[in-house]
Amino acid sequence: MDERLSNLTWLRTFEAAARLLNFTETGQELGLTQTAVSLHIRSLEARLGSKLFYRQARRLELTEIGQAYALTVRRALGDISLSTTRLFGAETARTLTVRVPVSTAALWLAHLLPDFATRHPEINIRLVSNIWTEPEPRDDVDADVEIRLGHGNWEDGSALQLSQECIVPVCAAGAARPGSLAELLQGPLIHILGYEDHWARYFAAHKLPYANEHARFSVDTTVSALQLVAGGGGYATVLARFARLSIARGMGIAIAGPEMPFQQSHYLIRRPARGPLRPEVQLFEDWLTEIFARSDHETGS
Repeated sequence: MDERLSNLTWLRTFEAAARLLNFTETGQELGLTQTAVSLHIRSLEARLGSKLFYRQARRLELTEIGQAYALTVRRALGDISLSTTRLFGAETARTLTVRVPVSTAALWLAHLLPDFATRHPEINIRLVSNIWTEPEPRDDVDADVEIRLGHGNWEDGSALQLSQECIVPVCAAGAARPGSLAELLQGPLIHILGYEDHWARYFAAHKLPYANEHARFSVDTTVSALQLVAGGGGYATVLARFARLSIARGMGIAIAGPEMPFQQSHYLIRRPARGPLRPEVQLFEDWLTEIFARSDHETGS
C-alpha cells in the first residue's frame, strides 16, 4: 500500500477547503478552528510532498495538482459515504430539494435530470422553481442545492460560477428568417420582463438603432416567450443553451441571428453555516458542474 495514503480527517478537511477556498469557512463547516484546518492541510501537503494551495494575503487558490486531487478526493469520499449507506442503511431519506429559476428548470435542467437519475438511482430529486431571483430563502422550501442566474453578487451566500452565457434571437421554425439583422429589427419583438434591455443591447452590439416601440409583447418567463415565438408571435432573445436544447427536443423555433455574450451567468449558491455537505448534495453539485461545462463546450458559449 502506498505510504502516502493519508489520514481520512486530513482528506475531509482538504475537500472542504478546496471547495470553499477559505480556511475560516472550512473550520466553521467542519467544527474546527482555523488553526486546526491549517495544520491538517500542512500535514497533508507534507505527506504528499506537494503544495495543494497557493496562499495569498487575502486569497486562497488551488495549485494545478491541488485541483486534480480535489476532484479525486471528493469522488472518493462520496463513494465511501454511499457505500456505507448501501451496506449499513441510510440515516435520513436520500431526497434532494433543488431550487432553480423556472426557465432554467423547464427549458434545460429538467431534460437532463434523467442522466443524474441513471448514475445515482438511490437519490430522489425534488425540483422547485421561482420566476424571480430571491435573495432570501423562502419559508416553505429549504433547498439543499440552489442555482441562480445573475451577476454573482448576492449577500446571503457564496456564489460559484457554473456557466458562461450567450443570448441569441429566435423565430418560429417555419417563418422566413431575416436576411439581415436590420430586417430582424422590424419585429414583432417580444420582451421578457426583467430582461427588457436584451433587444437594446443586442442591436447596439451590431450598431443598429432601436426604440422600445418595436416591442409588441411582454411575458414574464422565457418559457412563455419561446411558446409565443413557436406560435408565430415574433422574435425573442433567449439564452443560447435554452434555444439549442429546445430545438434539439423538437420545439418549433429556429435561431435567427448570431450569439452575443450575456453579462449574467448561472451560479451555485452556498449559504453559510449549513454544516458539512451531505454526500448526495456533493454528488449533485459535481454533476451540475460537469453538465454546465459540457454544455458550454458543445454550444461554444
